[in-house]
Amino acid sequence: MTEELASTSLSLNESSADSTEPVVVYEDVSIGFDRKPVLDNISFKVQPGETRIILGPAGCGKSVLMKLANGLLCPDSGSIRVFGQEITTMHENDLFKLRSRIGMVFQESALFDSLSVEDNVAYRLHEDRVPEDEAHKRVVEALQFVELEHAIAKFPSELSGGMRRRVSIARAIISSPDLILYDSPTGGLDPITSTTIIELVVKQRDVSHTTSLLITHRLQDAIVLARNRFNLKAGKMELISDNGIDDSTKFLVLNEGKVVFDGATKALVHTTDPWLKEYIS
Repeated sequence: MTEELASTSLSLNESSADSTEPVVVYEDVSIGFDRKPVLDNISFKVQPGETRIILGPAGCGKSVLMKLANGLLCPDSGSIRVFGQEITTMHENDLFKLRSRIGMVFQESALFDSLSVEDNVAYRLHEDRVPEDEAHKRVVEALQFVELEHAIAKFPSELSGGMRRRVSIARAIISSPDLILYDSPTGGLDPITSTTIIELVVKQRDVSHTTSLLITHRLQDAIVLARNRFNLKAGKMELISDNGIDDSTKFLVLNEGKVVFDGATKALVHTTDPWLKEYIS
């Protein structure tokens, strides 16, 4: 990541990182489909600069929870506040403004096949009518962050699965968001490529201190996030010394639509709950 991009990201995130108010708050949120409950009275908070890892069995409501945070779904009951604003009753125009502060990394990348890497990454900038020269400069910086500047002229069909995921991350960070939502960013990738993607998440967490929610089906990804720190000078992720844990990385575990754990890494690792012990073993 260039020093200029790091400085820009830090300054634009400064207001939310310095705030003492939670970035995301769920209070007694419930939602169901076809009379089948998916989330049942979910409550939790995400503090500024925190990376919240969302774990749980398939079908427990993780992706639904993520879509609620972006206003893509509306709960049947309960309250959701993002940046201090109640979004469950928010008008679509106001939701559009709110989403301008949120970056989204989709599970399958969700790139536009007919657009080049540059135009995919710059999509939001084009929507905001950013001048072409400035947009190009910011795209190059974002692609340098994910180490894909050499692929700027390629199309998604020319990229591997891991490269497409990295382009998706570049698109998510292009506007220096205050919140990033990662929906299973390593889903379907091999272990080596998954580690590369997680390293980028760690890099964004430690360089820009961006608040984030991250869904993963791989416990190993969660452990890597919690036990590593990005060394900007060395340009790589490194284990925290003395078996340390990153304090800003916390967990939310769902099962059958309910929160069964909400807290720090050490508390999860040392849980005495029988179901949790089996799940993380």
